[in-house]
Amino acid sequence: MADGGSCSSHEYRSPHHSDRKKAMAELGNGKKQASPEEVHPRKAFGWAAKDKSGVLSPFAFSRRSEPLRFLFSIDIRYVSNLFVYLVIFLQMVDVLSVVYTFLCLRQIINLCILLIASNIVLLIPYYFCRNTGADDVTIKILYCGICHSDLHTAKNEWSNAIYPMVPGHEIVGVVTEVGQNVQNFKVGEKVGVGCIVNSCLSCQNCNRDYENYCPRIILTYNSLDVDGTMTYGGYSNMVVVNQHFVIRFPENLPLDKGAPLLCAGITVYSPLKEHGLDVPGKHLGVVGLGGLGHVAVKFGKAFGMKVTVISTSLKKEKEAIERLGADAFLVSSNAEQMQAAMGTMDGIINTVSADHSIAPLAFLLKTHGKMIMVGAPEKPLQLPIFSLILGGKTLAGSCIGGIKATQEMIDFAAKNNITADIELIPISYLNEAMERLTKADVRYRFVIDIGNSLTEA
Repeated sequence: MADGGSCSSHEYRSPHHSDRKKAMAELGNGKKQASPEEVHPRKAFGWAAKDKSGVLSPFAFSRRSEPLRFLFSIDIRYVSNLFVYLVIFLQMVDVLSVVYTFLCLRQIINLCILLIASNIVLLIPYYFCRNTGADDVTIKILYCGICHSDLHTAKNEWSNAIYPMVPGHEIVGVVTEVGQNVQNFKVGEKVGVGCIVNSCLSCQNCNRDYENYCPRIILTYNSLDVDGTMTYGGYSNMVVVNQHFVIRFPENLPLDKGAPLLCAGITVYSPLKEHGLDVPGKHLGVVGLGGLGHVAVKFGKAFGMKVTVISTSLKKEKEAIERLGADAFLVSSNAEQMQAAMGTMDGIINTVSADHSIAPLAFLLKTHGKMIMVGAPEKPLQLPIFSLILGGKTLAGSCIGGIKATQEMIDFAAKNNITADIELIPISYLNEAMERLTKADVRYRFVIDIGNSLTEA
C-alpha cells in the first residue's frame, strides 16, 4: 500500500466549487481580469503551476492586505436626522419642485418611518484595503513543506484547479508586521500557517473550534478569498494571514522539520485525539508508512500506546521498528500474520491513498474498535459491511483539524521532540521533487528552503 499524504478525495468539491467554476468560465470567456500582480497592493513572488502538467516556474503576484467587508451601520438617530435634511432641502427649492420632489421621495420617507417604528439599524456593505489589516499578521516565509495534495492539485487531478496556482500549506517563517488589534504575535516571532487561512468564525463548527469543517472555509491556496480573489500558498516569499489562523512555533521546534506537522501532523493527531486513541497502553495500528504514517507512529508512541505498522512492503520493517520506534510490523499480504493479529487493535489510522481492501484491516480491530480514514484513494473503496457489523466496529473519516487542535499538536510535538523526517531542497529542485513524489521516492517529506533559495525572477 502506498502511503498518501492528502485529505481530499477525487470526488471532493469544496463549498466554493461553483464559484471557482464561475471564475474559470470568466477567464475562459476572455473577460478582462486584473493580473495577479495588480490584484492586491503587496507584491510577492514564488513558484506556480500554470497548467495541468503541474510543472512549476517563477511567478510574480500580489498578496491580499486584509480586504475586509466593513459593515457601515447607520444608527436610528441618523435616520431620524434625515427628516431634518429633507426640510432644509425643501426650503431651498421652489413650490413646483417641492411637489415633484415630495412625490419622488415619498417612498424614502415612508421607509424611514417604518425603520424608526421598527427600531431597525441599516447596514451597508463597504469594501476597502489597507497595508496590514488590524487583525493581520504578515509573515516572511522561510520553509514550506510539499504535501501530496499539492501535487494532485497542481495537476488538476481533483478537477478543481485554477491557474496560475501557488501551492503550499505547510508554511513556517518569521513575523515581519502585525495589525493594531494583534496581541498574541510580535515582530520577529516564529510562526506557522497550515491548510486554512479563513473561515466564517460564526457557524456551529467554528464555534466548536472545527474551522476545518466550516461551510465557508478558505484554504491556503487555490481557494476564493473573501474579496473573490484567489489565495496563493507557501511556495513564495511572504504571506498575510488573519491572526486567528496563525500558529505559534515553540523555540525548540525546528522550523524546517516542523513545517510538515502543519498538515501531516494535524491530519493524524486530530483523529487520534477525537476518537480516544491517545490513551497509554492501547494498541494502535498505522496503515501505510509514508508522510502521514511515519508521523502517526511518532505521535502514537508519545501517547504511550503500543504501535503496529501495517504495510505491503517488508522492506519497511526495519525502518518502522528500529528507527521510528514501532512495536510491531505486519505485512498486509501475509495471511498468517494478519490472522494472528485479528481482534488485537483498539484503533487503526489508515493513511493509504491507493486502492486497497478495507475488510482485512477491519478484522484486526477489537470489538467496538475504530478505523479512521485520513488517506484519500482516488477510486471508491469496497466495504464488506459484515467486517464492521461483526464486532460493532466503526469506520470514520477525518480531514486535518481546527486551529486550536493544531496549536495543541505543535506544542505537544515540541514537548515530545516530534518532527517530520525531511529532505530539505532548494526551490530550483521543486519540479524534480514533484516527479519523485509521484513515485513515492522521498523519506518522508520534501521541505523547500524558501528563505535561502527563493529569489525574485
